[in-house]
Amino acid sequence: MLVMVLVALCVGHYSMDPRDVFGVISAALSGGEIPAGMSNVLLNVRLPRMLAALIVGSALSMSGAVYQGVFRNPLVSPDLLGVSSGACVGAAGAILLGLGMVAQQIMAFCFGLLAVLIALAIPRLVRNSSNLMLVLAGIITSGFMSSVLGVMKFVADPDSQLAAIVFWQMGSLSVVNMGEVVSILPVYIVCAAVMLALSWRINILSFGEVEARTLGMNIKRMRGIIIICASCLTASSVCISGTIGWIGLVIPHLSRLLVGSDHRKMLPVTLLLGGVFLLIVDTIARTFTTMDIPLSIITGLVGAPFYAWLLYKQRARSLS
Repeated sequence: MLVMVLVALCVGHYSMDPRDVFGVISAALSGGEIPAGMSNVLLNVRLPRMLAALIVGSALSMSGAVYQGVFRNPLVSPDLLGVSSGACVGAAGAILLGLGMVAQQIMAFCFGLLAVLIALAIPRLVRNSSNLMLVLAGIITSGFMSSVLGVMKFVADPDSQLAAIVFWQMGSLSVVNMGEVVSILPVYIVCAAVMLALSWRINILSFGEVEARTLGMNIKRMRGIIIICASCLTASSVCISGTIGWIGLVIPHLSRLLVGSDHRKMLPVTLLLGGVFLLIVDTIARTFTTMDIPLSIITGLVGAPFYAWLLYKQRARSLS
């Protein structure tokens, strides 16, 4: 991770020597004089983007790992309960209203959590709080939010608003600044710390509801805490980066392949791998061409074949 951090800070259309990077950071911390060009490129563009990639990648991958453990389904991703779809509706609404970037992020975060609350309310209405009902509630919520987003796209101005909505859906860190990184940092730290602290309880939940109840766990409360933390991580990430696919699905599988299914070991590894993976993807996205490539394009091109390889490895391991 440290190597990739240094690479991300040095490479780009305005390349910098590692000694210059350390010099600029040291001067910024000590209050010394910094060349204007280097200060703008490093401190205002690359450093916030690098931190955002680490936070978003680790948050999405950890949320995916937690969802897969709680719901006992390896195909589950962080947008299971409609977080991403709800966030897209919020951001699209802000774009249609002509609001600024800050308002887009606030509305994306709020609508992402609203989608989760709707998904959690449906099992209460039907008086069935099983894992299967939660998954079905998430599918219902995602479908509804996707339909609302389709209506917004239909009425959006095709020359400006529609393009902005589509680009936001594809995910990018090109406009992230340090203020936005700091704004999601408290949510990230608190939720990640809670999930790491409850990792052994996630192990129990992954055994099944009957086994967890036999061991004396309050399944409804514990599952609610874990789902809310994972959803807040996903919503806070999506609100600054847009929708980024495959990370929350692929990285947990890679972590299991490396350290096994024990969440006490897997979650820290997933956190690190997810941050490094998105940092690599973002570095490619901003250096490969003269324009920023949307992140979901690269994660899809890399993630789909990689996921197929992981499934092949797991099959080969099970046969042996």
